[in-house]
Amino acid sequence: EVQLVESGGGLVQAGGSLRLSCAASGFTFDDYTIGWFRQAPGKEREGVSCISSSDNSTYYADSVKGRVTISSDNAKNTVYLQMNSLKPEDTAVYYCAAALTAHLSYSSNWRVDEYDYWGQGTQVTVSS
Repeated sequence: EVQLVESGGGLVQAGGSLRLSCAASGFTFDDYTIGWFRQAPGKEREGVSCISSSDNSTYYADSVKGRVTISSDNAKNTVYLQMNSLKPEDTAVYYCAAALTAHLSYSSNWRVDEYDYWGQGTQVTVSS
């Protein structure tokens, strides 16, 4: 059974940092795309960043580029999202999701329906 478990969310002041973790199990951690998405109240779920196992390609939404770094530790089956210089508009529930292919097209990386499995989400709240 595939499972994704997020952790690391919390309350932080603007300008602060958080590192989210996504621990994966139940699939071979060598052919995947892991995406981080977020959903704020009243808004649609949006892609934040993703990483492909094929060549460790990473992608970032314009809204977080330069402030966020995605990385993976294949030995631990874990993907991290380091978020710095956080802003109140980053407040949302953050989800990690897995697609069991490393070969999504660029546009597919950002599509919610391209991902097969989702974690339960972790709340990130940034106070001003």
